[in-house]
Amino acid sequence: MIKVNKYRTHSCGELRIDHVGTKVKVSGFIENMRDHGGVIFVDLRDQFGMIQLVSNDNSMFSELTKESNICVSGEVVKRSEEMINPKLETGEIEILVNEIEVLGKSKNVLPFEIKESTDVIEDLRLKYRYLDLRNKKVKDNILFRSDVLSFLRNKMNSLGFTEVQTPILTASSPEGARDYIVPSRKHKGKFYALPQAPQIFKELLMAAGFDKYYQIAPCFRDEDGRKDRSPGEFYQLDFEMAYATQEDVFEIGEEVLSETFKKFSKKEVITPFPRITYQEAMLKYGTDKPDLRNPLEIVDLTDFFKNITFPPFINNSVRGIKVENLSTKPNSWFNDLNDYAINNGLKGLGYIKVNDDLSFNGPIAKFLSSEDCQQLISNLNLKPQSVLFFIGDKEEVVSKLAGTIRTALGEKLELIDDSRFKFCYIIDFPMYEYNQEEGKYIFSHNPFSMPQGGLEALENQKIEDIKAYQYDIVCNGIELSSGAVRNHQPEIMEKAFALAGYDKEVLETKFPSLYNAFHYGAPPHAGMAPGLDRMIMLLREEPNIREVIAFPMNNNAQDLMMGAPTEVSEQQLREVHIKVR
Repeated sequence: MIKVNKYRTHSCGELRIDHVGTKVKVSGFIENMRDHGGVIFVDLRDQFGMIQLVSNDNSMFSELTKESNICVSGEVVKRSEEMINPKLETGEIEILVNEIEVLGKSKNVLPFEIKESTDVIEDLRLKYRYLDLRNKKVKDNILFRSDVLSFLRNKMNSLGFTEVQTPILTASSPEGARDYIVPSRKHKGKFYALPQAPQIFKELLMAAGFDKYYQIAPCFRDEDGRKDRSPGEFYQLDFEMAYATQEDVFEIGEEVLSETFKKFSKKEVITPFPRITYQEAMLKYGTDKPDLRNPLEIVDLTDFFKNITFPPFINNSVRGIKVENLSTKPNSWFNDLNDYAINNGLKGLGYIKVNDDLSFNGPIAKFLSSEDCQQLISNLNLKPQSVLFFIGDKEEVVSKLAGTIRTALGEKLELIDDSRFKFCYIIDFPMYEYNQEEGKYIFSHNPFSMPQGGLEALENQKIEDIKAYQYDIVCNGIELSSGAVRNHQPEIMEKAFALAGYDKEVLETKFPSLYNAFHYGAPPHAGMAPGLDRMIMLLREEPNIREVIAFPMNNNAQDLMMGAPTEVSEQQLREVHIKVR
């Protein structure tokens, strides 16, 4: 487990009852010290575990402080029966110390207790992250991450993929998020950029004749942080395959992710991953990142309400969510849900309750005729004591609003099955979406995706009907991966960009390497990039992605430990030809 040297013969965690009588040397951090009437007990901790030290010499530990780093020599002895600690792997033994060396003394006052660091405010934890990482739970997340990365590398190698590192300093390109830019010293007024993803490089590797590429890739985007997104940088299992179809990528993605989640979690992993079209996902779940553990589904009731004079639904789209065995909830429960709906963008949340005789009551019931009621009962299989919620608004927002209520109901009613991982592929994304602010159609996803139907679709279909070979993997409501079959033919790429309002010059100036490379005979290729930080966050059941990153920025994109971002000297600015006002 460790290399024997002058600091240790064993790690703190490997000694057992079989070592009784053995002379040993161990090193680590002092976690705790206790004086039991002249007998001193010390808990010594390293990465591999904990061992108890004991000494009758009060002076031996008198000058030491908690979290100091020491090296001790002594003999392994058996604990007395009443002192055995069954919760500790080394709990049957202790080391009778005869020599101690202080390797690094700690200050008397710590910013926080190591064992309680996860309960401390996050900014303080991140400022002293090196102390926070001494907490076993925090450290175990990083060790776990190492195991997952090792497994993934071995898996990708076994599948015939070649690991290639792509550049960190590169050119800025409009890929959707803000770039981090780096000024050039040698080229005045010009800048490098950190890659938002290795997208262009991995496609160039396909053009260069590599068959299967992967890397554990760092990606840099100047985005706001949230619980499943760390500002600054993140990592993904980036892979690409030549001569590959969408189905080929799905096969690899499902095999790699399902095996990883099965190996590193006791939760059930549901396979095969279902394929859900973007249109179906938005209608049934109100999001393109559906949590399939939530059994509730959304139904479209727009046509039903066309002939019903309920003012809020006139000229609006309407969605419904049926929940069984709910009508006996008190009015205060429904009022709280209505307040939640209003706070999240709805004008109000309508509903009807189904009585035991299949009659209706509730705020909307008076607007429904007996024929309307029978139609709802028949179409939606409404049962006594069920409740049907209504969400009405403009077509462009109603799905998202209904999705918000679906999620709230699932959580409020504790319907989400937390014993499993439910993956799905979201497929058939629209190639373009209408941007109200710009007054034109723009790319809805990756601009380098192949349109379904190729050049013929671009020339003959309505722009809003064109689908792309774009796909996401979603797990428990978290987007884990995006990918696509790539558009590798220049003439199709030119037409695709033209429909979004860009002429060939944009391709030549903004994406010159990729556009030029495709004029020299590139193979069809496809790939995806599952997010590693999110995978590990799910596997460790952490609510915040920063818990699985060794040195994360805080939610305000600050590295409080290193003091970044920080000012630099005037000399440094002059060297890169920048003046700060």
